[in-house]
Amino acid sequence: MKIPQHVAIILDGNGRWAKSRGMPRNYGHTMGAKNVEKICDIAGHMGIKYLTVYAFSTENWGRPQGEVDELMKLLGSYMKTCLKTAKKNNMRVRVLGDISRLSPKLQEQIRELERVSSQYDGFYFQIALNYGSRDEMMRAVKRMAADLKTGAITEDRITEETFAGYLDTADLPDPDLLIRTSGEQRLSNFLLWQLAYSEFYFTQVPWPDFDEAELKKAVEAYNNRDRRYGGL
Repeated sequence: MKIPQHVAIILDGNGRWAKSRGMPRNYGHTMGAKNVEKICDIAGHMGIKYLTVYAFSTENWGRPQGEVDELMKLLGSYMKTCLKTAKKNNMRVRVLGDISRLSPKLQEQIRELERVSSQYDGFYFQIALNYGSRDEMMRAVKRMAADLKTGAITEDRITEETFAGYLDTADLPDPDLLIRTSGEQRLSNFLLWQLAYSEFYFTQVPWPDFDEAELKKAVEAYNNRDRRYGGL
């Protein structure tokens, strides 16, 4: 079985999963965070080299303030856990998105996690945090415009590869496979540029219940696709 090099996952269904069990939404987010750690370990052992997860979108700020506050606390706690996981799994961690809106403490935790894990190269884990693909592309265009103004680049040198180098995912391969859990079938402003040629897999299983067997089903479905390029 061919293992995709890069898998991206939209982690959906935490709140509904908790509600179905008579628990508060934040319980679902907590269990979802724990599942991220499990899936990182499973993906690495399967031979997946890059895993990118959608943890908090630019649109998620519109949720009730109490839920947002709890999510921020959970993210801070997860950053501490991720430091240990990175060492255990030889895992390099990178955060995608605009972290400037996050608290100074969380920003420092992110920078520390990226700094410490930069020495590892066994597995590459990307966390999309305060991320929106349109926002990412707007930030990329502004940086490119600034470089054009200073002469760092010239108009005739702009290619798709040049633009990709200004994105948060610069130097990462595009995902081969996108997985979205919990039944929704949309991209929700996630990696719109990078997913141009990716295979999509949607499952009814909510994220906290997504396990090794479900990941293998997604990879098997990927293997059953007729991957054609250029209309051939």
